[in-house]
Amino acid sequence: MQTKEDIGKDRLLWMYNQMVRIREFEERVKRTFVEHPGVIRGHTHLADGAEASIVGALSTRNDDDPVMPSYRCHGYPIVLGTRPGRIMAEIYGRRDGLCKGFGGSMHLADPAHHFPGASGIVGQGIAHATGVALTAQVKNTGQVVYSFFGDGSSKQGAFFESLNLAAIWKLPIVFILENNQYQAYTHISLEDANAAAGDPLSKKAEAFSIPGVTVDGNDVLAVREEVAKAVARARAGAGPSLIESKFYRFSAHGNAITVPPVPTQFPQHEAVEVYGRKAEYEAARASDPIARFRSQLINDGLLTEAEARRIEDGARAEMEDAVRFALASPFPSPEEALNYVFA
Repeated sequence: MQTKEDIGKDRLLWMYNQMVRIREFEERVKRTFVEHPGVIRGHTHLADGAEASIVGALSTRNDDDPVMPSYRCHGYPIVLGTRPGRIMAEIYGRRDGLCKGFGGSMHLADPAHHFPGASGIVGQGIAHATGVALTAQVKNTGQVVYSFFGDGSSKQGAFFESLNLAAIWKLPIVFILENNQYQAYTHISLEDANAAAGDPLSKKAEAFSIPGVTVDGNDVLAVREEVAKAVARARAGAGPSLIESKFYRFSAHGNAITVPPVPTQFPQHEAVEVYGRKAEYEAARASDPIARFRSQLINDGLLTEAEARRIEDGARAEMEDAVRFALASPFPSPEEALNYVFA
């Protein structure tokens, strides 16, 4: 097990900074619905609450390891080095976006930063990532693929088929199942046709004779430790692992439909309104992964309150700039719509 001393202060502060940047970006997306009505068309799928899971996992990768998440995908390219303004411009449907405004929130892609792209279809990104892992194996690149997906995806055929092939062929891939407690609007515990069977969900790994572990997704260092083990196994040619990272999603499934009329209030979690789970939400907020890591770093003497505020203020200013950049970007012309259709 790596200690904080093993990881090093610079890396730990980098991890905290990335978590704060993801949160600030998602908050700016939410605020856009109120401050700039009509700019974002349709839904966005946010990952506030997932910061420790995302950053803990990605803190273990080599620079050329591909990262392939589900459509709840804004945070990953931020960590990989993509300019937030280009991500925001894509969400706004603008020409300076990552996909020139044609992909939108669910279809981000930045191959230059080893982010091949996300899919808007539940579970399909798992199969895509498995294909990328096969390519890495055949070409002997030494890369490990990071495949992120939600708890609802674990009941899709693509999940089972991909884990089966990855296990048989010992592909260099780590499957990270992000259990954020809700499959769209359905709580993971509800025993109906929409819920995913299995507790913990990591036990599904047993069917494929690969390691499976469940980790506290609010603990960035715990996530890092388990993912590091899985990555080392994959890089050594021993094949895939399944990691279930459990945390709580603070925002609605698609927050466009829950925008309140008062600009100072923002949708926190659609399920709170729909199912009346206020106590559940408040308990999750008390375990906020960013506040938790901040306290750890301060208590360990690795971060001061003033330094933390500088990081937070810097992230806030960066994401304000991202909004300004995106708003200033022009829309693509209608004539461009067919330029990127290949089939």
